[in-house]
Amino acid sequence: MNDHLQIDGTGLPIVIAAGGTGGHIFPATALAQQLLDRGHRLIMLTDERGRKFPGLTGDPDRIVQIVLPVRRIGRKPKAFAIGVIGFCHSYFKAHRLLRRLKPAAVIGFGGYPSLPPLLAASHRGLRTLVHEQNAVLGRSNRFLARRMTAIALSFEQTEKLGPKGAKKSTLVGLPVRPAIIAQAGAPYHQPLGDGPFRIFVTGGSQGARIFSDLLPPTFAKLPDRLRRRLSIVQQCRPEDLERVRMSYEKLGIAAELSSFFQNVDELHAGSHLVIARAGGSTLAEITTIGRPAIYIPLPAATNDHQRANAETVRVTGGGWMFDQNELSPEILAGHLEYLMAEPCALTTAAQVSAAMGHADAAARLADLIQKVAVTSRRARANLAAKNANASAEPHLTSPDKPSTFSSPTIGTNFGQGAAT
Repeated sequence: MNDHLQIDGTGLPIVIAAGGTGGHIFPATALAQQLLDRGHRLIMLTDERGRKFPGLTGDPDRIVQIVLPVRRIGRKPKAFAIGVIGFCHSYFKAHRLLRRLKPAAVIGFGGYPSLPPLLAASHRGLRTLVHEQNAVLGRSNRFLARRMTAIALSFEQTEKLGPKGAKKSTLVGLPVRPAIIAQAGAPYHQPLGDGPFRIFVTGGSQGARIFSDLLPPTFAKLPDRLRRRLSIVQQCRPEDLERVRMSYEKLGIAAELSSFFQNVDELHAGSHLVIARAGGSTLAEITTIGRPAIYIPLPAATNDHQRANAETVRVTGGGWMFDQNELSPEILAGHLEYLMAEPCALTTAAQVSAAMGHADAAARLADLIQKVAVTSRRARANLAAKNANASAEPHLTSPDKPSTFSSPTIGTNFGQGAAT
């Protein structure tokens, strides 16, 4: 048994709950890999959207994926009713699951699919933790915060945390995929005066139409001598691929376009400049590798959290931020022309960006989870029982405790536990 397993000492699984978008799934998957490497067994709870991400289930002998029927609660009567029914069904399902598994800890990565299992865990008196990936505490995490044992943060300054939340918060950073970590510290090669200028454009896991609309006319306004230097790799929505490809062909710009790239780590590392939205995972990947970036926050982001994320990079000098509603091809082209003429500004921003990264975020978060788990009453009781090699006391045993790690049958019965 390795040292990390001895910290827990319970033999009980850890439950991870995450919304089904890349911003939630990617850091959850990064943490899962870290915990698997330490010998833990995992249950991953997500919604239907989580199925589309490859490699989520990992080792089926040590990690089980369970899809909850939770859906967003809409405002219209039908959507509201469907959402409430899905939430209740997911809560009962999670409650029954947690009752059978008795996990050492339950961690949530935000998004509405994390609400039912974290709420059920709190009601069962389990040790719980939420991770916030943005510089503004999200609605789900804000609702759960006072009920949680601990809160993990990606940004030192996080809005809407409150005094009570701050007292149980720990800065860990945002876990990124091992492929991104492998590129951490990769040297930044300043673009040469007449050499290629490589730009990687990413809109997050769902793409961003604004880049398909904005960038072709922006590049068209650059002088010919600069436009000839451009080498573009751009993520586009599937329906935008053809029109963007035709635009770049007319401009004579070398471009590789796709709706999804498997080698994001290599594309970040090989770029001279990144143009991106400012979601937490995107920011974490860029700063972990240490690349200068132009951030264009999504205006409709909840609580304007993408602006808050990008602002943390802008004020330190690791990149530049533009308001989408005030941005035009002329403004962006002018800034690109400046950067291509002053490559030292890119190098400086790359250095600052790298200093902001947390390549060890997954390890730090796993440490925090183990610290939370070992302080739980159930963990202490199981550890004491194991050390004493006795199970005579009633509170140390449970007739419905599974003897092997498997995906249990979920019923609709649930018990009421003590609130934390």
